[in-house]
Amino acid sequence: MLSFLIEAPVYSTEQLIPILGVTTGQNQAGTVSYVKLSFDKRQDETGLILHFHTTPGRFSNMARTSIEQAITRSARSLGLSTSSWTVELSVPYAGMTIYGDSLSAMVSLSVAAMAQGKTIPTGHVLTGTVTPDGAIGPAGSVPLKVQAARAAKLRRVVVSRQNAPAEREEHLPISIEVSPVDSIPEAMEALTDSPTEESVTNEAEPR
Repeated sequence: MLSFLIEAPVYSTEQLIPILGVTTGQNQAGTVSYVKLSFDKRQDETGLILHFHTTPGRFSNMARTSIEQAITRSARSLGLSTSSWTVELSVPYAGMTIYGDSLSAMVSLSVAAMAQGKTIPTGHVLTGTVTPDGAIGPAGSVPLKVQAARAAKLRRVVVSRQNAPAEREEHLPISIEVSPVDSIPEAMEALTDSPTEESVTNEAEPR
């Protein structure tokens, strides 16, 4: 482990990624927060190194487990190897704990985008999980999350096609696009606005 700290990474990048959630309690509301993500591609291939910081905020055990699974499953679906990846995650809000698993797809595809040198435009976000067979699993409270994303002036929310269509809020001044997807490649295309190899053949189909 010490050698990893001494050896300079081949490729390194860091960014804040948006995460959609809901408040606890009787009167739930959607929320938009951000997670700090650092990605390094090392020279060795000894396996995925995943580190969760515990300050200023932290991730629950469930969130940690779902993120680790999602990174592995997303990479496999995209034909990528995680053997040289180092991923560090932190919650930049003092005292905040992020629960649940619906952030896992967004985190995993952000990592996969970094590994491929792709950029997820500001204002694009995904809520959902990654299933063992490489599909985007549904998330809860999607209408509330879409409302929060709209209020935060995000432009696109990518969701699982298994989720019911989000309620439209035409009276709100900020427009937003809700993009339902099935697979990891579809989700990557929707997030980055760039087709993956798998989705190129379907590019002409109506959406």
